[in-house]
Amino acid sequence: MKISYNWLKQFLQISWEAEQTAELLTDLGLEVEGIEAFESTKGGLKGIVVGHVLTCEKHSNADKLKVTTVDIGLEHPVQIVCGAANVAQGQKVPVATIGTKLYTKEGEEWVIKKGKIRGEESHGMICAEDEIGVGESHDGIMVLSDDLKPGTPCAAIFEVETDTVFEIGLTPNRADAMSHLGVARDLKAGLKQKDIQLELITPSVSNFHITNRSLKIDVNVTDNKLAPRYAGVTINNLTVQESPNWLKNRLKAIGLSPINNIVDVTNYVLHELGQPLHAFDVNKIKDHKIQVKTLATGTKFKTLDGVEIELHEDDLMICDSEKPLCIAGVYGGLNSGVTKDTTSIFLESAYFDPISVRKTSKRHGFNTDASFRFERGIDINSVEYCLKRAAILIQQIAGGDITSDIIDQYPNKQNDYQVFLTYKKINRLIGQEIPQDIIKSILASLDIKLNNVTETGLGLTIPFYRVDVRREVDVIEEILRVYGYNNINFKQKLNASIATTSPFEDYKIQSIIGDFLSAKGFNEIMTNSLTAPTYNEQLDKLNEDHTVKIINPLSNDLSVMRRTLLFSGLEAVLYNSNRKRQNLKFFEFGKSYHNYNGQKEENKHLVLFLTGNKNEDSWIAPAAKTSFFTLKSHVESILERLGVKNIATVISKSDEFSEAIALKSGKIELVNFGTVKKSILKSFDLKNEVLYADFKWDEILKLISNHEIAYQEISKFPEVKRDFALLINDEVYFKDIHNIAFETEKSLLKEVSLFDVYTGSKLPKGKKSYAVSFTLKSEKATLTDKQIEKIMTKFKQNFETKLGAELR
Repeated sequence: MKISYNWLKQFLQISWEAEQTAELLTDLGLEVEGIEAFESTKGGLKGIVVGHVLTCEKHSNADKLKVTTVDIGLEHPVQIVCGAANVAQGQKVPVATIGTKLYTKEGEEWVIKKGKIRGEESHGMICAEDEIGVGESHDGIMVLSDDLKPGTPCAAIFEVETDTVFEIGLTPNRADAMSHLGVARDLKAGLKQKDIQLELITPSVSNFHITNRSLKIDVNVTDNKLAPRYAGVTINNLTVQESPNWLKNRLKAIGLSPINNIVDVTNYVLHELGQPLHAFDVNKIKDHKIQVKTLATGTKFKTLDGVEIELHEDDLMICDSEKPLCIAGVYGGLNSGVTKDTTSIFLESAYFDPISVRKTSKRHGFNTDASFRFERGIDINSVEYCLKRAAILIQQIAGGDITSDIIDQYPNKQNDYQVFLTYKKINRLIGQEIPQDIIKSILASLDIKLNNVTETGLGLTIPFYRVDVRREVDVIEEILRVYGYNNINFKQKLNASIATTSPFEDYKIQSIIGDFLSAKGFNEIMTNSLTAPTYNEQLDKLNEDHTVKIINPLSNDLSVMRRTLLFSGLEAVLYNSNRKRQNLKFFEFGKSYHNYNGQKEENKHLVLFLTGNKNEDSWIAPAAKTSFFTLKSHVESILERLGVKNIATVISKSDEFSEAIALKSGKIELVNFGTVKKSILKSFDLKNEVLYADFKWDEILKLISNHEIAYQEISKFPEVKRDFALLINDEVYFKDIHNIAFETEKSLLKEVSLFDVYTGSKLPKGKKSYAVSFTLKSEKATLTDKQIEKIMTKFKQNFETKLGAELR
């Protein structure tokens, strides 16, 4: 938000330097993020002086150029080559001297330099009004008054206004400070704490009077909840034209472009007092009737910038007897605003429901100065005052007569808020006792009225415009920010409590696994929880009724909450693939969101993405493609790192995968992983295979939280390895061999691993060969050959009996 210091001084006659004022505003909570200098004419006409054309002759080498000698107040005249057709001897003209900086309409700077034009020296430039920024004409040079003295700075003639503009980073709760008046109120309170008593000078409306009652507009508000207060007045016989310089300069200083005197006044009052206003051309109001109401969904409406939109049934509209004229509190219509032909207006000042305005604004993607203020809450009690202020200004600069009584529909008067403030709570929250007379002084400076005073506290009335002050703690915050945070003493002693936390806290486990995956070459990604509804349509299981939809989405592509982390991860894969990064290993901790019978759920996940090669091609190791078993090894290593044991493997039928398996602990599914469906990859234009694992992080945390951390000493006895080459049927899996081995020997068998698989023409049909290694170890003694042979014999017998296996 931009605040003009000159404008601010109309409310408070302060003589401080701008930097000092900015520091105080920041201390008061209105953080000044930057200070800019403003000049009504860019460059301030520095270096531009009045020149007297002494001679003017045709250039010898150019038909359209003239060589002049100009008196610019120096000891000797200067020679200037000029191309303007209207330059003549005896004129007084603006001259940009050597070194002067001029600016284009786009704001680009260029410097006047000494030079030669077609062989003739030129020591400056005779300027047109648009070249020095005091007008729009470029028909020829600007001719000044004859009574001006050569060498007079043009800045003195054109009264260039300079200003200082504060850029304030306004927090959303401070709706009361969204105007120069609001900032001045805070500044007055801050100055009072520094023993500087200044009167707050507010614009007078005592000159408001009704000329006649010849132009009446009938107003009907159908919903007083959406429009608690609606006021208006008609002004006739006015002239729409360019605004005076003082008004244009005020608007330019805060970054607004002047339009015409009527619209400029509404913008001026908006930024002066914080009340949005709107002017309707009376001749465009059918039957002279204004209706404030909602319309049916799908009703067409063309906005001020010519864009046609479809209205929602909850959009509050300002209508005449036939058509909508304006979106209440948000945006004007194309065929109801003020034009150069307007001679009479209906001036509107209202208070619209903040929630309704915000929903309408977000629904249609409009963000205007008016909606910005209505959304946060304006002062309902200043609606009529601001209307009168604007009407008086319009009369001053556009003429006209006030031709109706003020229409003010305000059926349910809004009361100010009542709060009881205790001294005990003030001291407890602030941590320091503030004298009671200072507290009362601060409250009075903030327009907070003292209704009653007791030994324990104060009964207060909070003005309606302080929408952020509703509770006792809010009042204490107001006291503290005006008193000054820097005035609160800090204790030398620091007290702290050490909290004991479980080693299985989510953030701790997440950090461990994150470091673990990073060490394995994975990169962490963080993707958006908002996603496109079209993604859900690709998976049959994602029923649309289970989707959490955003009420006011930023766009259609971000209108629902994600129900799986797959698609947002694939977007990251695609982004990297398009930049020639094909070998990817990603992981992400994130949430999915679901709606089950009206109950909203969040589920946390850890997901892995692998695509491309396991390693880069090099002289020592050729590139190897990432496979399903690469992903499987990462999944199992994560579970092993978490201490999860006794895992069962089942075939997964998840819609994300073309083929996948799931790992379970009892009946609880911990992780799904496999190859992403080609149809999904095709929708992302991904050609390479993508492997994906989805850990149910919440279930894993529950599982490991019951684990006790255990350790055992390293055995001093050696382990023994023995191998079998088994000829087995095709339908036998390694899992069957693994389970039978551990059923056969539970105490000494430590590990069973598969290190070779062979299928080929040399084997009988329907057979395959598994090379299996068995690791045996005793914690009490070194195993003897006799013990080992006995165990291996048992393995052989059970494999033959239960699996029909043969030793090769």
